[in-house]
Amino acid sequence: MDLATIIGLVAGLGVVVTAMVMEKGNPADMLKNPAALVLTIGGAIAATTVSFPLKTLLALPTMFIKAMNTNKEAASDAIDLLVKMADKARREGLLTLEEDARKIEDPFLQRGVMMVVDGLDPAQVRAILSTEVKHMEERHEEGIGFLNACGGFAPTMGIIGTVQGLITVLAGLGGDPGALGEKIGAAFLATLWGILTANLIWLPLGGKLRYKSSEEVAYRHLLIEGIMSLQAGENPRVLRDKLSAFLPPKARPQEESKKKE
Repeated sequence: MDLATIIGLVAGLGVVVTAMVMEKGNPADMLKNPAALVLTIGGAIAATTVSFPLKTLLALPTMFIKAMNTNKEAASDAIDLLVKMADKARREGLLTLEEDARKIEDPFLQRGVMMVVDGLDPAQVRAILSTEVKHMEERHEEGIGFLNACGGFAPTMGIIGTVQGLITVLAGLGGDPGALGEKIGAAFLATLWGILTANLIWLPLGGKLRYKSSEEVAYRHLLIEGIMSLQAGENPRVLRDKLSAFLPPKARPQEESKKKE
């Protein structure tokens, strides 16, 4: 679970509620106009769906889950595994890695090592893996674009809801004048929800997915360099130093830290 995402969402909502209480308002009033929520959230999603394929809309729950979870990939573990395989390959040959490759849980790394074991040309191995990373990044950008587009449409939908509410209020001016202020306030809730959902949900989650995507892309490039070094028969120590350069100092494998001391 990505605590930063949860804390940010809860804290953002808490700030809004606190500010409303400080202004002598009642936070429960935000839910007085359910139509505002339907219009701002549903309308933003519907408008965005016009610009994207249906499969992107259907992947919306997955995007939320992805934003809430941390990336499972452990780069230091991958480096340790590649160094061990490099050591074994130098002593016993690349063909002996076939059994080890079948036990790798990461499909990307497993596929890369198997291509090396099968003797594919290095340039071809790099091209295949790099193409896969490129298309993965493009898929991520589609989801990120969907969330960002929702963030752009939500405030506009909020304004539409407010205008719609004001039209209803003006049409009923002949009624109870005492209820006029409450009806106008309910109409402006649509604008509030539009701005709130855009800046607390859609745009922040899009930003979080972009950060996670960049992390995953960097991790895949680390694996590609490791696979290519494995195929080239590089010294395991050199391989560890090369791959550790992808990581911040505190995240580097323990062996790297000990060697520097």
